[in-house]
Amino acid sequence: MGLSEAELEEHCRYILEDRRILNKIVILCEGEIPKTSGRLSPQSYRNMDKMPDANFYHACVPRWWKQYRPQFINCGDRQDVLNTFFSILDLHNQNPANSYLSPHQLFAIVDLDIQIASIKNDYAFTDTDSIFYNLYEKAKINEGNCINHRIWVTGLVHKEAYFLTPDIQSVLDNYSNTPVYQDSVVNLEQVYLDIVDSLHEDIDLQNNLEKTFNRINYCSNLDFDDIKNFQTSWKLSFINNQNNLDKNILSLALLTIAKAKKYWKQIQPPQGWTNTEWAFRDGLTLEIGKFYSEQECDAKNHIPFFFKILYGLIEQE
Repeated sequence: MGLSEAELEEHCRYILEDRRILNKIVILCEGEIPKTSGRLSPQSYRNMDKMPDANFYHACVPRWWKQYRPQFINCGDRQDVLNTFFSILDLHNQNPANSYLSPHQLFAIVDLDIQIASIKNDYAFTDTDSIFYNLYEKAKINEGNCINHRIWVTGLVHKEAYFLTPDIQSVLDNYSNTPVYQDSVVNLEQVYLDIVDSLHEDIDLQNNLEKTFNRINYCSNLDFDDIKNFQTSWKLSFINNQNNLDKNILSLALLTIAKAKKYWKQIQPPQGWTNTEWAFRDGLTLEIGKFYSEQECDAKNHIPFFFKILYGLIEQE
């Protein structure tokens, strides 16, 4: 359940009055809002950047970004993030003297997801899909359009899909506590095959099939007539293709339309792990964030490129 109207206002006021956002880019993201005894409180907000989601994005900030690194703030679910973005601007404009926010440095990033989220208010884009089509082209960020966006959507279906991209295989292989998937060392190619095999079970996907397939129609070798044909064509292309670049394109296309969260949760700690699964996954996501922080900031690397765009704002000032 999302934030109530009263909770939303309280949430926004905590953010605006937090001195840590002074002179910094503020990025609102999806993720649990920490509470103290079930309530929002200043104490809980002091730990905000240590919460999963916010701390993953924080770990992705490029190493070369030394000063005024962005402040990430969990805001609940996707709709909560969108509501917070507009409400925080309204509250700031009502009384700028009580705010540490620089409005032109406020951003939000939300999951693309299967279902479209409408964006109210007087914003340049009416929904999350229209942002996606303006911001991405053939799985790459459209650099020329970035300046148009303060609300970003992920180029893959969820943030968790970035934990399963082909490049992440090296992180999983080298992680000190070897991750396990279905009792074996993780092989992401097997994960992709399992994902595509279960696509027909996703009711959300079936109900939004044409719209969702349109996101990846640049893959001319795939059959988009229906889910079964898509599954068959994707598997044939993937299994028979020996070119890693082509296989990566197929993998990213799949992760643009297939829900990744339940497969990410199936990646488990190794036998003998004595802490919680939550702690294992939190540590692994930080390692994945570190990987992204070290990548080239080019248009095919969505997260690093996002930070390149944001850093450009600082350089302009």
